[in-house]
Amino acid sequence: MPVACARHILVKTKEEAEKLKQRLAKGEDFGKLAKKYSQCKSGKRGGDLGEFRPGQMVKAFDNVVFKKKVLQVHGPVKTQFGYHLIETIYRQ
Repeated sequence: MPVACARHILVKTKEEAEKLKQRLAKGEDFGKLAKKYSQCKSGKRGGDLGEFRPGQMVKAFDNVVFKKKVLQVHGPVKTQFGYHLIETIYRQ
């Protein structure tokens, strides 16, 4: 079964996620933005979610982590928690 490691930034609105994505595109640090803006407890760790397997996260999240390009910021991805910017660090 595959395993992946990812980090994310969780915010309440799509607009906020879009603004943060633009800042990331300009070279701002993902970890610093996660610490400052993420609504998830993982924000304290720069958005790091550690390793997990398919099915441990909500489906929309899994679809990004296990199917999209690694080391690229994807999103905003809407879940019941809010809007995520997701970066898969590795997948094996």
